[in-house]
Amino acid sequence: MPQPISPPAALPLALLAAAALGLPAAGAQAQDATTLERVVLDQGGAEQRLFDTPYAVSVIDAEQLRNAGPMVNLSEALQHLPGIVANPRHNYAQDLQLSSRGFGARASFGVRGLRLYSDGIPATGPDGQGQVSHFDLAGAQRIEVLRGPFSALYGNSSGGAILLHSAAPIERRLLLDSDIASNGQRQWRLGLELPASSTLPFSLRAQLASFETDGFRPQSASRRDLANLRLAWDGARDRVVLILNAIEQPAKDPLGLTRAQLSADPHQTAELALPQAEPGEPDRFNTRKSTRQRQLGLSWRHRFEDAGALQQLQLSAHLGRREVRQWQSIPVASQANARQPGGVIAFERDYHGLDGRLVWSWPLADPQRRARVVLGAALDDSREHRQGYENFIGSGEAQLLGVTGRLRRDERNRLGGRDLYAQADIDLAPRWQASLGLRRGEAEFKVRDRYVGGANPDDSGRKRYDYSNPFAALQWRTLPTLNTYLSLGRGFESPTQGELAYRNDGLGGFNPGLRAQTSRQAELGAKWRPDPGLALDAALFQADSRDEIAVAGNSGGRASYRNVGRTRREGAELEARWRAARDWRGQFSLSWLDARYRDGFTTCAAAPCLAPSLLFVAPGRRIAGTISRSAYAELAWAALPGLELAVEGRAQGRQWVNDINSDAAAGYGLVHLRARWQIPLGPGRLELLGRVDNVADRDYVSSVIVNEGNGRFFEPAPGRTWLLSLRWQQGW
Repeated sequence: MPQPISPPAALPLALLAAAALGLPAAGAQAQDATTLERVVLDQGGAEQRLFDTPYAVSVIDAEQLRNAGPMVNLSEALQHLPGIVANPRHNYAQDLQLSSRGFGARASFGVRGLRLYSDGIPATGPDGQGQVSHFDLAGAQRIEVLRGPFSALYGNSSGGAILLHSAAPIERRLLLDSDIASNGQRQWRLGLELPASSTLPFSLRAQLASFETDGFRPQSASRRDLANLRLAWDGARDRVVLILNAIEQPAKDPLGLTRAQLSADPHQTAELALPQAEPGEPDRFNTRKSTRQRQLGLSWRHRFEDAGALQQLQLSAHLGRREVRQWQSIPVASQANARQPGGVIAFERDYHGLDGRLVWSWPLADPQRRARVVLGAALDDSREHRQGYENFIGSGEAQLLGVTGRLRRDERNRLGGRDLYAQADIDLAPRWQASLGLRRGEAEFKVRDRYVGGANPDDSGRKRYDYSNPFAALQWRTLPTLNTYLSLGRGFESPTQGELAYRNDGLGGFNPGLRAQTSRQAELGAKWRPDPGLALDAALFQADSRDEIAVAGNSGGRASYRNVGRTRREGAELEARWRAARDWRGQFSLSWLDARYRDGFTTCAAAPCLAPSLLFVAPGRRIAGTISRSAYAELAWAALPGLELAVEGRAQGRQWVNDINSDAAAGYGLVHLRARWQIPLGPGRLELLGRVDNVADRDYVSSVIVNEGNGRFFEPAPGRTWLLSLRWQQGW
């Protein structure tokens, strides 16, 4: 094992880092400091120190998730990390605005371009479209966030990867949580944890949760009911884990605001989103969305003892069903077009998948050097029945809006993904390690149109995308406390099912001309651990893409896409964790991103995309949805045993709302306060968490709807908010 660097060598570097952060030097308090080193799971299922990974990765542990808020939105904790944009929309009818180093920024709604996993179960479909609303944050042990070339190992649409790992029970416990907060927010959770024992051959963790909010804008109320069950059995050489989860979420949709509306009152809601006061009232569509999902996952890990170099077998399988119905604000007049698919989206999606891998390991000539190989295969399949309906019934004074009317779309969709992957890690020398890998796969889309007749022709289609994603990394242990690395990779991002659904010429139907986006990525990084109380990670990166997929037009709830040529994303990241003494700790992250179009192209000013409405996007314009600068800082003090007080600061630059860069959400800086108190209470333990977010009560825009054709770009955030959370647990 490497020996710690001697104090005389470490001290100048520690002083330099501490001065840069404005903190006391960490070297003098090393004997009282608690180590900040963390672990991640590699592709072979083995834990390794974050310090030893040849790529940019951050870890959010259970304590950070708890401190960040009510554990409802993943953005609560992801906002602390460099390179990640995780903006809450404050609109539970839509998922987070989530991107990694600019990948995924084009998504108007939902998550694109990133791979999402919960206990090994993909939350991203074969087409790269994902959602995180069902993530069990309260039951997570940690969340790993990968950025850069190495995320290509996860296949299609892997501009980054987010992996949640649930916690295994370690003691018999009953847990009860209750939250109250601003804007009518309330939540409760009931949990049970049972570790394996002589009388119980498996461990169990079960949780029920219910969340409600009135929202801070009219038409933004929501409810979420979540259930999770984890069963695990451990043998001498085997481990089997069963995961069940279910979510039901009805949510109102307040829509975005125009610049004029935002300036007049950022707490208002567009009238289009509101329900009718009486039949016949025009342009009131009661916009909302209802989501229901059920899924099951099973994983098995077997360790070999007498199979030579063969070390491990891992198999996992999952299946699920997702049902969505969404009422949109499509004007009645727009639906006069026979090819318009209506203002209500309804689909039922059944999905399943398999993943299997084998792990080999060999000792090399030097006993301290080894070589390891992982070979695997994955299969994902999704079958969907998608329909569209008019969002009105009747006409004139009796017309009802925001209801489910006549059928306007009926199709059967199938998405399939098949992948083979390999990774090899080789200790070239005591201080040098190389990693090589390749993922070869395909994504296939099939659409069978069942709504054909008259002026609405057959819009069936089929498209297949093949890809090969190689990646490589070279790591040099420059010092026992300093790792440097260079990683290279090729990324691939197919269009999603939704992006293929609409043509950009005003006609309906499948868009088979849309090509996949490819990228070449490079990252140079360093990880420094001068003593157990200080951890610094830094990275420089560049990603050049071809056939970038961009929004051609986005109006009336219908977005169409096109390929627009070359882009470049480049930047730098810094993440620091500091603990100078037992009572003080800090965290700091800084991101810089320059994401621009390298080729000019035309885009739509309005739908349909006809020649008179085209606008020119000049080379050098920033990619819509990206943020050039962001920072996060936190300082926490253990004032008394069990009591921690903390101040948090977060800032980000402006966010462009469209590709022509005609407008942007202004940058902002926020200050948050929190207090967390843990006290014994009878046979159990009581924990109180209090937060005040946006202490200065600033008005700001938390997210944008990229390239929204009606100009309703801005999704505002509430002003000052508060949270009081109670958590009680008792063992027996």
